[in-house]
Formats: sequence, C-alpha cells, structure tokens
Amino acid sequence: MSEMEMKRFIAGQLNAGVSLNEIQKLIAEKFNKRMTFLDLRLLAAELEGVEWKNQDPEPVKEEEPAKEKVAKDIPGKTVVELSKLMRPGAVASGSVKFASGVSAEWVIDQSGRLGLNNASGEPTEDDIKDFQKELQKALSKGR
Repeated sequence: MSEMEMKRFIAGQLNAGVSLNEIQKLIAEKFNKRMTFLDLRLLAAELEGVEWKNQDPEPVKEEEPAKEKVAKDIPGKTVVELSKLMRPGAVASGSVKFASGVSAEWVIDQSGRLGLNNASGEPTEDDIKDFQKELQKALSKGR
C-alpha cells in the first residue's frame, strides 16, 4: 500500500466520523501495518479536506440543578461550549450560541488569536462582548 493510498483511506474514514482509535485498528487489520497513535494523529493532521467536526462527540448531558437548566433555556443568554476534541493547530475550540440567536464555532490558535467560523448570521457588538466574558469563564473553569 502506497503512502497516498493510506492517506486517502484515513481521510475517508475521518470524514465518515470514524475515530482515530478505530482507524488504527482498521489499518492493522486490513493492511497489516502497525502505526502508533501519535504517528496516525500526525499524519491525519497533515491531511487536507478532512471534516474535523465529524470527530466532535455529542456533548454528554449531565444532570444540572433546576435553576441552571432554566437559566440556559432563557433566550437572550450567550452560551459557550468547549470541545473536548483538539483541532490541529488549536489551543482550544468549541461552539457559541449568541443571545441574538446567531450560532458559530470558535477557535483559539497557538498564537492566541480568536476566530469565529461557520456563523449562522452576524453577531452584534453586545453578542461579542458577552461571548468574550462567557469564553473567559469557560476557559477558567478548565476542561
């Protein structure tokens, strides 16, 4: 199997939502080739055209006290979520639902720059201010 075929196989599996652990097992079974997880991860990070959001697990719903549930469901509150899966080249990433109803994905790169991607609309200035405050709170809580 050539390196190009291996890369195509890995990219196809990642776009199908298959985890790196499963891909590592598939490579061993189908192609009789052993790869360390780190080698696979580094190879995957170099691939172009991979939909990394397919790798984001669904957030686990934890039981929250009734007061917190009500606060989250109130329209007009900005909600920031941290992704547990690290994107290549990112320090942190996640999603945000702005008070105005606009939603987007956010990412902080290794240079500390904050960016918004795939926004469903244009957030207002107040949305951005609230987002910065909520993001700071979320990051200070840690993962």
